[in-house]
Amino acid sequence: MAQPTGSFSTYQGKGIRENLADVIYNISPTDTPFMNNIGRDTASNTYYEWQTDSLAAPDGNNAAVEGDDAPGVASSPTTRLGNYTQISRKTVTITGTMEAVNKAGRRSELAYQLAKRGAELKRDMETILTSSQAAVAGSDSVARKTAGFEAFIMAPTALRGATGADGTLSGGTAGFPNAAPTDGTQRALTETLLKQGLQAVWTAGGDTDIVMVGASNKQVISGFTGIATRFRDVPAGKQAQIIGAADVYVGDFGQVTIVPNRFQRARSALLLDTQYAAVAYLRPFQTIELARTGDSQKRELLVEYGLKVHNAQAQGIVADLLTP
Repeated sequence: MAQPTGSFSTYQGKGIRENLADVIYNISPTDTPFMNNIGRDTASNTYYEWQTDSLAAPDGNNAAVEGDDAPGVASSPTTRLGNYTQISRKTVTITGTMEAVNKAGRRSELAYQLAKRGAELKRDMETILTSSQAAVAGSDSVARKTAGFEAFIMAPTALRGATGADGTLSGGTAGFPNAAPTDGTQRALTETLLKQGLQAVWTAGGDTDIVMVGASNKQVISGFTGIATRFRDVPAGKQAQIIGAADVYVGDFGQVTIVPNRFQRARSALLLDTQYAAVAYLRPFQTIELARTGDSQKRELLVEYGLKVHNAQAQGIVADLLTP
């Protein structure tokens, strides 16, 4: 078929209005499960400290002679740990013209970009807090850095691959993590490895409630053979569901939730006792209006924060895992 001679079509027409949807589609993930599940604390200095302690090992020969004098036994001191705060920020600069024109999908470009940068800032924090980076004291020319979760975890609750090594603390067994752990030879995550990690944390006194992993190792855990049969009641007339994932792992040391995290290192399985970790804020999220230097509006989103691992023995890691 052909157009009749003299037809006037959209190919020749002028002044046709554009058809631009009044919605902006953005599927970039913004979930931050690590920050959402641990606690929130405050810091009053760029370097903040806390104390840890432990009980003496059980004495199976604790028997005293009747009427005997009480012996003098030295008490063990507490251990001081610390970390530095880190400043993370995002900036937005919008010209006066861009704010004034009629836009699709948003009324204010400034408000839209601020919301977008805020989500980006949270993603940055999640990546930093779960990382293996060591703390950096900083200077007038060097940015301070907070030590990430992986830097705090050491033997006996850190299970590393061959050639892997724990990080170090500035004071030997105390202080702040001043050197990051060394990555080792990667190996496959197995149920045996996971059980060993959970056992190590439990033996040290922790109670893991979340195992946080990357996408590939979430699928590995879902493939563990411990689930013999998977059933779900299906109401009459409804279509059956296929269950192909494990959200909860029930082991010898309790029930843990398996949580995937897009922003942690995929080569690590983090064993969290969430009551013993928190984000400490020196300055909470804030929007600062910067001085105008011309025909534009400037804003800075800023947060100053650090990780606080109340007692590293309550946490664990199965490190150096294979990833696709």
